[in-house]
Amino acid sequence: MKAALIALLLSAAPVFAQEAAVAPGGTLRWLDKVTGATGDLELSNGQSLTQGFLTIRLDECRYPVADPASDAFAHVTIQDSRANAPNFSGWMIASSPAISALDHPRYDVWVLSCAAG
Repeated sequence: MKAALIALLLSAAPVFAQEAAVAPGGTLRWLDKVTGATGDLELSNGQSLTQGFLTIRLDECRYPVADPASDAFAHVTIQDSRANAPNFSGWMIASSPAISALDHPRYDVWVLSCAAG
């Protein structure tokens, strides 16, 4: 398992080596796995919105300078109102949502894109 993760990260290294620009915001999608409800959140950097028990904050959204439409990298903080600590705080990658994902029994949240500057 550990070797597979290392191989996956090494294969993604060229993506991380690209020069990135900071976008003014981005779009995230959420899913309530119990009700099937889903929706898109358009957030500015630093903005938070609440969906169900989750407060989702987009800290920063970045995109590759060479190809702005190719991918989005977003630093996101997600807090369940019933927990003391954030359920997720880190970078999510639009093209590879499983690499760094929210681990929550009811909700999924992932990055779709960065807003055009």
